[in-house]
Amino acid sequence: MSSLPTHRLNRYARHIVLPEIGGAGQLALSNAHLVLVGVGGIGCPALQYCAGAGIGRLTLIDSDQVDETNLQRQTIFTIADIGRDKALAGAEWAARFDPNLAVDPKVTRIYPDNAGELIAGADLVLDGCDNFATRLAVSDACVAAQIPLLSAAIGRFQGQVGSFAGHRADQPCYRCYVGDAFDGDDCDTCAQDGVLGAMAGWVGTFAAMQAIRLLLDGKSAFGAAQWGTLHLLDGMQPGMRSLSIAKDPDCRACG
Repeated sequence: MSSLPTHRLNRYARHIVLPEIGGAGQLALSNAHLVLVGVGGIGCPALQYCAGAGIGRLTLIDSDQVDETNLQRQTIFTIADIGRDKALAGAEWAARFDPNLAVDPKVTRIYPDNAGELIAGADLVLDGCDNFATRLAVSDACVAAQIPLLSAAIGRFQGQVGSFAGHRADQPCYRCYVGDAFDGDDCDTCAQDGVLGAMAGWVGTFAAMQAIRLLLDGKSAFGAAQWGTLHLLDGMQPGMRSLSIAKDPDCRACG
């Protein structure tokens, strides 16, 4: 797409009048392909604002089904969606919200042997899944495919959102941050520890804003990638602080 269709200009008028985004930035978003891993507590609000921003192509990956306990924070779903595949229900929500978006649901879980195929062709991967094994499989696949990764996580009243470009010689990947000790599935879950619903909304919408920033890197004044920066969100205080992740020269994915 070389220019925004006339009938789309009014929808994105509030973006276009921002000098930091403008028409060129909005066009870049319309031409972008985002892969969203996990249509859950983080993925639902992230999907809402990524779709609202006009990111033209969205791939939704999730193997889970909607459960009644999800409704406290995964607010694109309703009681009628209980038992349905999250990826399919999320794609239907996006189609109702904006039928001009290209949305591709994938009802599957990501493993090391299929991750590369599932993220192929993406401009950015936003990972909001709930286990380290999947996170590391996604990160390793992003490094191999030279695709930037935005990783978001939440627990109880805390969240984190980080930008990684481990395929670059001077930048860390997600594995540089967590190491090799978390390749298993034995991590804490929301069912065990609990999570504040509004906290999921904060992390998911902040991740969506960072996704827009990354997709506009080099294309508008809003794009400042902040590679290797991890933002820590605290819902108890509340507040946010940021830290830099160093590249691990011995990392088996990107070192």
